Amino acid sequence: GVSCRSKRAKEHFELAAFITTALVVYSIFVGALFLFQRNMMYYPGHHLPTPAESGVAEMAVVRVTTGDGLELTSWYGKATAIKPTIVFFQGNAGTIAGRSFKVRRYLDAGYGVFLVGYRGYGGNPGMPMEQGLYADGRAALRYLENVGVPSAEWIFYGESLGSGVAVEMAHEWARRIPVGAVILEAPFTSMGDAAAEHYPFVPARMLVRDRYASVDKIADIRAPLLIIHGEADRTVPKALGKRLFDAASEPKQAHWISGGGHNNLYDFGVTALVEQFITDVASD
Repeated sequence: GVSCRSKRAKEHFELAAFITTALVVYSIFVGALFLFQRNMMYYPGHHLPTPAESGVAEMAVVRVTTGDGLELTSWYGKATAIKPTIVFFQGNAGTIAGRSFKVRRYLDAGYGVFLVGYRGYGGNPGMPMEQGLYADGRAALRYLENVGVPSAEWIFYGESLGSGVAVEMAHEWARRIPVGAVILEAPFTSMGDAAAEHYPFVPARMLVRDRYASVDKIADIRAPLLIIHGEADRTVPKALGKRLFDAASEPKQAHWISGGGHNNLYDFGVTALVEQFITDVASD
């Protein structure tokens, strides 16, 4: 009778109220992800010690000026042998100083090394974002041109987020004089794909502003490619690195590091793999 209908109406109202509340909460959550995504994507360190304090005393502090007028600090060590220069694009956290342990052996072997300082990192002005980091990369490459290091002697090294910058720079230079080689450590296909791995319950690919869509460019870099990826990487799953590798043109190599995670690949002999790859490229 009347009481049953009243009970069902109450239940319907409560269900509708629950669904409405859930949708509101979900919408707020998605909106917050969209608005604060760059805070979640970039984790810059703000204090930059000296090269000497970081164990790379021979590297010079250099200043480069970007196309949009920012003066950025980077570190540069000239090649001390007839070897190429490794242009290092760091990942999303810390500063270039935190990569000194990776480049130490390359410096010892006589390679040139340019540690590219990003806007918003290590005391540099500006805020990190995709087009900004590309501008930072271009400024670093102009510096190398100005000091007489030709693009054929550049080896781009992109670490995680920096893989997106390295691929973009290689793609741009492919239209001119291609770079010597490209090395990508723990790369991804696009930031949208990487975000979807961590937030499968939201339309992550639609939300990302900074796309770093390497998978759309990698086939056209016109440079030998090496991809190194840990099989146990939980930050950027190996599957994304594999898809990027599959999309690339020859010549290309990949090393899938058994037991390797996202931040510990240099514990698995990566330096030797990199040096062997550069040697092979130079002899071709």
